[in-house]
Amino acid sequence: MKQYFTFFRIRFAASLQYRAAAWAGVATQFAWGSMLISLYAAFYRANPADFPMEFSALSSYIWLQQAFLALYSSWFFDRDTLDSITQGTIAYDLCRPVSLYWMWFWKDTATRIARAALRCMPILIFSAFLPAPYGLSLPADGVSFLLFLLTMILALWMANAFTLLIYILCFYTMSPMGLRTLSTTAIEFLSGALIPLPFLPDGFRQFCELLPFASMQNLPFRIYSGDLAGYEAVFFIFLQLFWILCFTLLEQLLLKRALKKVVVQGG
Repeated sequence: MKQYFTFFRIRFAASLQYRAAAWAGVATQFAWGSMLISLYAAFYRANPADFPMEFSALSSYIWLQQAFLALYSSWFFDRDTLDSITQGTIAYDLCRPVSLYWMWFWKDTATRIARAALRCMPILIFSAFLPAPYGLSLPADGVSFLLFLLTMILALWMANAFTLLIYILCFYTMSPMGLRTLSTTAIEFLSGALIPLPFLPDGFRQFCELLPFASMQNLPFRIYSGDLAGYEAVFFIFLQLFWILCFTLLEQLLLKRALKKVVVQGG
């Protein structure tokens, strides 16, 4: 485990260096969050009874989404990892006395956490001081907050699982571009990044909530905002654990099979 902590520490320290990019991201996310809330507010004023979430809960959802965008972004892929697979330099990684899967996992985890750490606090503080119902509300109670923290950690694991799946599938393709485009499109829509899942039509919404995509940002943000609570929240947490286990086992199997057939050309 010590070697994986070393990978985490090195990548975390390296990712903290991009502070100018972080401030640019904060400004962008302030503007984007304000625009989304203003857009929804216009629809809510027309007929608030037609919407499945309280406006204050929706505002909390959007501000949390903006604060932790870097933590769950579907478009994050480590270019060095993709290049090592497609260009053959993965041979150096295969010589290391570590699991390739867990090395990728901890490096990507470090990058996501470091990027989120640079961006989240200004957004959370700013949104907390906005007037109700446009700002970030407090969670309903202590239990909801603890469940929120638990599902945040599990959602990060789930986000990394999707990223690692794309890495592994790159062993079977000539270029990662198609996989990246398809996966980003699917995750953005089905995880609630574009539209919160409660706004989807009945039937399709229930179907999406059972998919592994919903175990990402949709679950912790809805628990925090109070849209999910009680036995329903517990059910989706167990479903989140189920999908994490399935993806981890599947990816270990796919990677093992891929490494048996991998060919590295060159000297």
